[in-house]
Amino acid sequence: MITCYLRYVLDPAKLDQFEHYARQWIPLVARFGGTHHGYFLPGEGANNIALALFSFPSLAEYERYRERSRADADCQALFAYAEATGCFLSYERSFFRPVLE
Repeated sequence: MITCYLRYVLDPAKLDQFEHYARQWIPLVARFGGTHHGYFLPGEGANNIALALFSFPSLAEYERYRERSRADADCQALFAYAEATGCFLSYERSFFRPVLE
């Protein structure tokens, strides 16, 4: 299993738009075979950082998701929404493998 960690730098004035964006991605990741662990929006502390975590059975499965999402109309609409609203300024992506019992 591989878990994708996304760290977003937000525009704090557009938190509602980012939350809308985030909520739409959760079922899309599931549709493409992943498990979404949620988005984590600012609470206490920094008001411009959000996180997301989702997993796929393998890095190859994640790459298939990326390829398929580029051609998917719902995903394309979300990419366009993020660009039109400017709800996040940047993001970074890292991958982790779990250590479980």
